[in-house]
This record gives sequence, structure tokens and C-alpha cells, in this order.
Amino acid sequence: MELAYYSDYAVRLVNSEEPARGKDSLTSVEAIRDLFGVNSSAARRAADADVTRFRSVRARLRSVFEAADQGDETLAVDLLNSLLLEFPVSPQISGHDHRDEDGRPLWHMHLADHPSNATAGYAAIAAMGLAFHLTEYGVDRLGLCEAAPCRNAYLDTSTNRSRRYCSDRCATRANVAAYRARKRLEADRSGSNGLAAESAQRTSVSGER
Repeated sequence: MELAYYSDYAVRLVNSEEPARGKDSLTSVEAIRDLFGVNSSAARRAADADVTRFRSVRARLRSVFEAADQGDETLAVDLLNSLLLEFPVSPQISGHDHRDEDGRPLWHMHLADHPSNATAGYAAIAAMGLAFHLTEYGVDRLGLCEAAPCRNAYLDTSTNRSRRYCSDRCATRANVAAYRARKRLEADRSGSNGLAAESAQRTSVSGER
């Protein structure tokens, strides 16, 4: 199963909005089709009504990431299960046009979508992909970026479960901010120590008189 591919549907949708920055790129049918990718037949079913429906699913998926980020595994699973019940998928064996060296199809599991609207198709694949990722790697592999005010969703695929940021850019920004904060603290301490030493010296001189 193409776990990374399907679970990325959820990440792409959640990250189409940045609440802390007041940004939302999910404002048109074209934006919905971009989430699917150019080769998806479901993208062609997208209509104006799907914008509102996609935003509703997005809020529910973000709630899954938020629950996981807060360590509430049961809530994360319950929220995801509610999506799976509402938006079921049809697993199918597919070989597409890919062949091995002997000319045989490269069979794999494929999540087929044939719902009545684009939102149902996308939500079904996103929820199932996220469910596979959660059960395979653990709830703690679903995270929200710690580089404020970002809070983008990400899937931790590191070997030691150490990921904390959604991108290298956010990691760099957070590291630079932490470095500058340490430097300011060191400067403040140095200044305080200097003032204390100066005060002690004045006291000593005054005492000698």
C-alpha cells in the first residue's frame, strides 16, 4: 500500500490553511483540483459547493493532528474513525501499466474512489491513508510544527521519532530564534554580572576610605 502517498492527502488538505497567519488557499475549485493532482479523475468532479465541504473535512482532519499532538491518542483515533465511517473507500488490487522485468504486472493495493462528489472522494482517501499511517507507525507520528506561528501538520517518518517541524525552513527559523534568544540571555547575564562587580568595587573603595 502506498502509505506515504495516501496519508499525504490529509497533510496537504490540513496545510491549505494557516490559522495563526490568517491564510487560506482553499478558496476555489482550482485550489481543490491542485490538492488532488493533475492525474486524478476525482478532481474533475470538483464544483463550487466542494469548497465549503472541503473546509469542513479539513477542520476535522486538523482536529486529529491536534489531538495526536496533545498526546490524546484515544481522541485522535475516535475522530479519525468518524471520518472513516462517513467516507468509506473501496480497496482494489491494481497493476496499472507498470510491469516487472518479466513483463508481469506489479500488483499493489489501490484505494479506488467513485463517490458522488469530489469531497467524499478526497476525504475517503485522506482518512484511510492517515489511518494506515497511524496504525503502522503510531499516533505520536502525527505532529504539528513547533515553529510558531506555523502549526502546519506533518507525518514523522524519522527513525528516532525526533521530528518537530514541518519543513527544513521552519527548523532553521526555530534554531535561529533559539540561538538569538540564548545570545540575548547571555548578554543580559553578562551585563548584570558587570553591574554587580562594579557595585562591589565601589563598595570596597568606599569601605577603604
